[in-house]
Amino acid sequence: MAKEECKALLDALNRVTACYRHLVLSLGGSADSQNLRQELRQTRQKAHDLALANRSRLTAALRDRGLAKEDKAEFERLWVGFSTSLEILESDMRRALELGLEFPLNVPRRPLIQTGLAGATAGVAARALSAQNLKCEAERNVDQLDLMDLEREIRKVGEMMYEMEMKVSVPQWTVEAKQDPGAELHSTASAGASSGGLVSVQEAKGSCDGSRLLAAGVFSAVLILAVILAVCVVKLS
Repeated sequence: MAKEECKALLDALNRVTACYRHLVLSLGGSADSQNLRQELRQTRQKAHDLALANRSRLTAALRDRGLAKEDKAEFERLWVGFSTSLEILESDMRRALELGLEFPLNVPRRPLIQTGLAGATAGVAARALSAQNLKCEAERNVDQLDLMDLEREIRKVGEMMYEMEMKVSVPQWTVEAKQDPGAELHSTASAGASSGGLVSVQEAKGSCDGSRLLAAGVFSAVLILAVILAVCVVKLS
């Protein structure tokens, strides 16, 4: 049960990490918005919670001295996969921090055109601009706080990875894979080629049947025309 639970947690962490990377790629682009930043925070928090659950269960399993050899090898493979997923998450978090600093969402903008108006109208415009600046300033403070939280979470992930290495020593080069490198890609390509070959054979068979039908139709038409001509010749003679 512990092994299956760890597999399920690692699979969930991999999916959330992939989702987080997809969101990070949208930072600074046309799809960037407060909703995107909020979704990044939520996805990051979910990944952190899954990482904590993964770490506690894998650590407890690998520190069990009564663990069977086959089970230990499987947990070590899960540990390596978990470590790799954490490294990817940390790298994406650093990238999100860089892009967040480079592309702040809320920056007060001043009008580029000076109309030269004065009086009551200018006062109303100045107050409206001031209120807008205050709103942008408040939103910018929220963004800055989010980036500060992101920095703290990056440090937490780094500390988590360090504690993992201290508690459980599983060198990646000692862990044996269950499949040859690229086995999944080869199997997928083979399946694609087989299905592609089957489709090609079916298409070729369909085209052959169509050609035969066309030839039969043409032959029938020629035969009917020949009979009609023969009858006409007989009547004329």
